[in-house]
Parts: sequence; structure tokens; C-alpha cells
Amino acid sequence: MSRRSLLRAAAAGLSVSFVAGCSLPVIPKRPRPDAELALGWIRHAAGRYTLFIPRVEMGQNILTALKQVACEELGIAWHQLEARLPDTGQIARVRATVGSESIQDFALPLAQACATLREALAAGRGPGELRAVRHPVQSLRSLSASTGLQHVGRAVRIEQGAAIVQGQPLFVADVRRPGQLYGRVLRAPASPELPSRAMALNEAAARAVPGFVALVPDPLLQHGASLGVGIVARTPGALDRIEAALSVQWQVDGRFEQTDIEAAVDIDRRLALSRRRAHGIDEDRIDDAGPWDVDLRIDVPLAAHAAIEPRAAVAAFEADGRLHLWAGTQDVFYQRDVIVKRLGLDEDRVVVHAHRVGGGFGGKTLCTVELEAAVLARAVQAPVKVQWTRAQEFRFGFHRPPSSHRLRARLKAGRIDTWWHSFASSHILFTNAALPPWLQRITDVIGDDGVARGARLPYRARARRTEFDVVRLPVFTGPWRGLGAGPNALAIESAIDECARRAGADPLQFRRDHAEDARLVRVLDRVALAAGWGPAPPPRAAGAGRGVACGLYKGMSYAAVVADVEVDLAARRIRVTRLVCAHDCGRVINPDQVRAQCEGNLVWGLGMALVERLPVAASQVAATGFADAPIPRIGDVPAMQVVLVDEGEPPSGAGETAIVAAAAAIANAVRDALGVRPGRLPIDAEALALERGRVLQAAVAPA
Repeated sequence: MSRRSLLRAAAAGLSVSFVAGCSLPVIPKRPRPDAELALGWIRHAAGRYTLFIPRVEMGQNILTALKQVACEELGIAWHQLEARLPDTGQIARVRATVGSESIQDFALPLAQACATLREALAAGRGPGELRAVRHPVQSLRSLSASTGLQHVGRAVRIEQGAAIVQGQPLFVADVRRPGQLYGRVLRAPASPELPSRAMALNEAAARAVPGFVALVPDPLLQHGASLGVGIVARTPGALDRIEAALSVQWQVDGRFEQTDIEAAVDIDRRLALSRRRAHGIDEDRIDDAGPWDVDLRIDVPLAAHAAIEPRAAVAAFEADGRLHLWAGTQDVFYQRDVIVKRLGLDEDRVVVHAHRVGGGFGGKTLCTVELEAAVLARAVQAPVKVQWTRAQEFRFGFHRPPSSHRLRARLKAGRIDTWWHSFASSHILFTNAALPPWLQRITDVIGDDGVARGARLPYRARARRTEFDVVRLPVFTGPWRGLGAGPNALAIESAIDECARRAGADPLQFRRDHAEDARLVRVLDRVALAAGWGPAPPPRAAGAGRGVACGLYKGMSYAAVVADVEVDLAARRIRVTRLVCAHDCGRVINPDQVRAQCEGNLVWGLGMALVERLPVAASQVAATGFADAPIPRIGDVPAMQVVLVDEGEPPSGAGETAIVAAAAAIANAVRDALGVRPGRLPIDAEALALERGRVLQAAVAPA
């Protein structure tokens, strides 16, 4: 949403009180890439080419894929082109690396620019004389040809792959500048959504610690409502000792517990107050008072991004006041914009250098550690590196919001007649980590597309209503891989599975019969073939189950997953034994990397279904490490098979698609194994055992 859109919304009848401090935050800019812009990404000199990748590399291997497109279109050997991550002075502004859109939106303009350059060089014209030619897709060898290709459509050596395993300095945590110091910003042990500040500290004791450099109280060290205190030391180890010696006493305004968060999004509590939600996706008229064939409650908890690399930044001012910032971020230009505004610098005097990101998943988009490093570097007039601890990542980052779903359906002649999905969650795109309450109230008028993502029913129904509430929570929430698509698809696919069971139909065939999109049917057919799903399932051992789920992501990419599980109630253990995924993201540039993205999403789905939950206690996220907020371990990961479906459609996103089916397929397999539907994530084997016991007891009890 642009500033103009926000102000237009206010002028259209919203009453907003502007007081001191109510200035608009920096709004990310999202220019659309085109061939003219792409000419600035590719350079040629003396028979060598350099490609400045207009996307951040964070494990999706877009360095490799876009190099494949460029080499193919230029008609050159792999070694003739160097792919590099640029700084903000080397290319014009590009938008953040989010949304699984790097190939979908950037491959075509890059191919057009490379075709323009190839034709110019062949005609003897130099790069400085070029104007982009917007070649149609069918004339581009990299995106239209299906045979005779040297680079596209095949596995190639991963760019920077050898450098990663050799430990070369690719990540910002590896940056070392002459005279570099180390900084940290101390904050109250409370959510940054609550106002907090330091009331007392022992500065004399801190100064006595060997390695102490500076104590930096600065109003710019505000994160949300948390005003921090900066410290700078000569070594990383000294930071811990200085923090302990300071013994900061904090004042925190307000408090909350886990129960407060659960109550805020509790959908049944909200339905009791009002039958309608604030925002609608499908709004057909339905009779919501009569009996339902399926009536299901699904609750999804708060969860962390859990990137293996804690965020870090290095800031250094030159003698003339120019600032260089080395950052592992999903948007180097947004970092520049925030630093320019907050420090009062000219844009041309701030350069942000892009580095590989050791896991982003939507969580490394805002300016946090980057601003901290810049403020501390300015205070001590020396290069400063700031790296968050794991506890800071959990406590001060934003997270996947919890959501609570009530799904109801009526069937007629074995088909879905009426569908009602009502849910509540917290903000994603309009995150409270960036927007103050007054501004978020304006955005609430239009809803939040991140919360709504994946909530539209992809199946036929005579009447459907899908609606939701968005509530600001006392913890930071925001974009998490797939945004709302994972939780929403899990809820939908769980209810669809119950519909199939109520209709006495095969779950895969039921989906196939109701699917509105031929490509969704296609991935169902392909996953059925690969998984050996048939009308007569083979006999299974006690406790074994099989489930299926499918979906589409952002209306452009499709996935279907079959999961096999083993449930041992005596040992209170659920184990996924196999995952099979059919994936359709259109034209595949690099099959190995698309499979890798699918496998990553399958593991995210496994974590979502079985282990991931971020605890809250005493007014803050209570986790300080992975022991408190676990993610799947290698021993949890089953055999995985990924089938790529490429029938020539234009390329679309692969980075998040399979998350719409992975967790749901596992939940449906557990339901198949036990006859009890998991209603709360992560799935708790002990709770399911108790529920199964109640169901069996009720079945044999006398009338």
C-alpha cells in the first residue's frame, strides 16, 4: 500500500488524529521490473559478462537460475558470466525478494535485456548505445525453446556452492572491516509491542569490564515501543559481560500471557459475539442456523521463522560522512530508505551491500539490526557489527500469527452444497512490527491480503462464505513462508477431507470431482500415480494412515501431496514415513532447485503439523533457543519424492507453493490412522489418544 493510498483512505471518511510522533513509516517501494531496467543488470566488457542479480540470494539459488536464463539468451558458456549480488549503487531500485516471484517476474525482462545485448554485440554496437527491445516470449530461446538448450531446464553447478562448503565470507556475519567493533542493543524482557524503557543501570560497573567501548543511549534505538540501550565492545564476548555488569532495571507498561493471545483470536468466542466477520472473501448468502454435515474447529499457534542464521549487519562511516552498510536482508533498498530517513542522510551517501541470507522466509524484510548497527557506528565513529542472539530473534522479530478457524459444510447428493469458513488471525502484510496502532486502524478498513491468502475455496460449492477478523496482538506478527496460505489451506483441506468421509467418497477423487481448475486436477492425478493411490488401498498395519491434500498458491502454482504416517499411541509418537508431492509452477528453469524448494516446503509442512509452536509467557515470547521452539530434525524427515509437472505454461513461483498441501496431508493421514481429527497444531499424540478413547467409549456406550 502506498502513502497516497493510505492518505486517500483517510480522506474517504476515516477520522485520524495526527499527533506528535504519528508520522508515516517508510513504505517499501515495489517497482515493476521491465526490459529497460534489466539492461542495467547485465554488463559486458572484453568478452566477459557480469550479471548483477536483482534478487536477494537466500537459499532459493536464484543466482543460479537467473544466470541460466542469461547464459542461454546470450548464447555463451557458463564460465563467461559472473553472477554477483549488487549494492544499492550498482543497479537501479528493485523490489524486495518476497512472494516466490523471482522467476515469474524477473526472468522475462532479464531474457529481453540479454537478447537486446546479444543482438547489439552481433551488430557491432556497444552496450552504451542500447535501448531495450521487448522481445515476445516466443522469440526468446531461454523461455520458449524446449530442445537444444545448453543451460535452461537442466541441473547445473550451483553458484557459490563451493564457496559455501569452503567457508568463504558470503554472509554478513563474516564481514570484517579495519578497526571493527561489536555492538548490541539491550531491551526490556518484554514484547516490543509493549512500551518499555531503562530506568536504572550500573554504568560504572560496565565501564570496568575489559573491552568496554561505549554506552549509547539514543532515541533512534526504538524498536516498536521498546526503547533500547546500545553497548559497544572490542570483542563479541565482552558484550555478554558488559550486559551483565549493567544490571539494567526496566519499566514495562502492560502485561499479557498465552491465554490472552488465544482468547483474542478464539473464533468461537467471536462467533458468539457476532455471526459476521469484518472482512469477506466469498460472501454468498447461506443459512447459518441449520444443521451441518461437517462442523470443524482448527487452531494454529504462533510460530517463528527459525532461520538458522540470526540477522546481522555491519555499518561503517567514511571520513566524508558516507555510510556503508553490509546487510543480510530481503530488501537492500528498503534498508537504505529507512537509514536515510532515520539518520537524516542523503540517499546518495548511503550504500547498502547485499549478502547471502541464511534463511529469510519473509522475516528479514524490516530494518532492525541494520539501523542498530548504523546508530552505534555513528556514535563511536568506527565500524560496528551487530548480530542478534537466538533469544533476540525469537523475542524481537515478528512471527507467523496464530489463527482460529471454524469450518462448516452441508452436502447434497454427495457434493458440497454450502460452505462456511470463519476465522480470526493477526496482521501479516500490515505488520504491527512496522505500523503503529493508529495507522493499522486505517489499514484494517481494507483487511489484510496476507491473512486472506489461500483462504478462497478452490472447490465447487453452490454457496460459499469465507470471512475473517484481524486483531492486533501484543506480540509482533507478520509475513511467514506463504503468509496465511499454510494455515488457511490446512483448515480447508481438513474440512474437505471430512466432507469426503461424510459422503463416503475416496478423498482424492472427491477433490478431483470438486476442483475448479484443470491444473489442480492435473497435480492430483500425478501425485496419485506417483504415490500408488488407487481405489483399493493395500492393507496397512495398525496405526498406519495415508492422507492427501492439494491447493494452489497465489492463483499461479499448484501442488498436491500424499503423506504416509505411523502413529504409536502407546509411545505417544507420530512419524511421517513418506511424502510424495506433485508440483506445477509452469516452465522449470532448474529442476534440481525446484525440487529443493518443494522438499523445503514439505519439511516446513511437517514442522507445522507436528512440532512448531512458539510459547508465550510473562509478556514476551518465552523461547530462547530451539529447545523451546523446535523445528524438524534430520531424523524426522521421511523419504520424499517430488514430481515436477511442466506442460509449457509460463513460469510462476516455486518457493512457497507446496506449503498449501504438506501440513494438511499429514493431518489427514493422522485422521486416517486414528479415526480422530486433529483440531489443534502441532498435533499432540497424547491429546489424540485421549480423544480417541472418548470416541470409542461413546461408540460402545448403551443408548
